[in-house]
Amino acid sequence: MIGIGKRRSRNARAVVTGAGSGIGQAFAVELAARGGQVVVSDIDLRAAQATVNVIQDEGGRAHALKCDVSRLEDVEWMATRANDWFEAVPTLVINNAGVGAGGPLIGDVSMDDWQWTLGINLWGPIHGCHVFAPILREAGYGGIINVSSAASFGAAPRMAAYNVSKAGVLSLSETLSAELSGTGVNVSVLCPTLVKTNIFETGRINRQSVAAGSALMRAIGMSPRKVARITLDAHDRGGLYVMPQLDAKVGWEIKRHAPRTYTRALGLLERFGPLKDDEAAVPTHAHTRG
Repeated sequence: MIGIGKRRSRNARAVVTGAGSGIGQAFAVELAARGGQVVVSDIDLRAAQATVNVIQDEGGRAHALKCDVSRLEDVEWMATRANDWFEAVPTLVINNAGVGAGGPLIGDVSMDDWQWTLGINLWGPIHGCHVFAPILREAGYGGIINVSSAASFGAAPRMAAYNVSKAGVLSLSETLSAELSGTGVNVSVLCPTLVKTNIFETGRINRQSVAAGSALMRAIGMSPRKVARITLDAHDRGGLYVMPQLDAKVGWEIKRHAPRTYTRALGLLERFGPLKDDEAAVPTHAHTRG
C-alpha cells in the first residue's frame, strides 16, 4: 500500500521539473527530506546535478535528468527514465519549470517571446499532465502539483505572455482536478506572488523591471523552501488552490468580488509610472527552463 491517508508528500516517488534552482530545487530537497526519492529534472543538467548533490549530501536519494518541458518527446522520455529509476511508477509529479516575461505592451510583445513563454510555462505543464495523469489515474493514487502564479488571476499590465501562460496553468489544474475527482489522485495549483528566485534575472524582462523586481523580491519575497513546505502540506490536505502569501489571497478575493474595479485600478497604477517604450522593448534572452 503506497502512503498513509493523504500524506502524498511523505516517502514519495517524485518527479520535479525545473528543479535546478528556485522553487523546483526547494521542492526536490524538501521531498527528499520527507523520505522521498526524487527525479530532478532541468534543461540545465549541471544545475539538476547540483540539486542532486545537495540531496545526497543530506542522505537522500535523487537522480538528475535533462528535460526540455516544451518538447513532448522529452517529457515522455523523462517519464520512462523515472519509471526505470524508481522501478515503479511515480506517485507525485510537480510541473514547476517556468520562465519570466514582461515589459512591452500587447502588440509590442514579439511573437517569439509569446511562443517562448507559452512553450515553457503553459505547454510544459500540459505535457506533464498529458504524460503523467493517465499513469497516476491507472495507479489510483498520487498527486500532481502545477506551479502557476498570482499572475494567473492578477492580470497586471505589461505581463501579457506571462499572465496568459499562468492563467492557462490555473485552468488546466482546475480541469484536471475535476477529471481526477474520486480516483485517489489529488491536484494542487500553486499561485505565489514574490518568491526569492532568479526569475527576474533569467527571463525576458526589460532592464528597468529586472532592477525593480529584484529589489522588491529581496525585500519581501518568501523563501522557496517555505513555499515548498506550505504547498506540500496543503497538497497533503487535499487542497486545490495554494496561495502561500497574504497578498495573493487578498488579490484573489478582490478579483472575484470586484473584477471591473480591480482591473481599472491596475490600469491607473500602471499609468502613474509607465515604462519608456524603448526600455520596455528590450528584453533579456536567457533561456532557463526545466
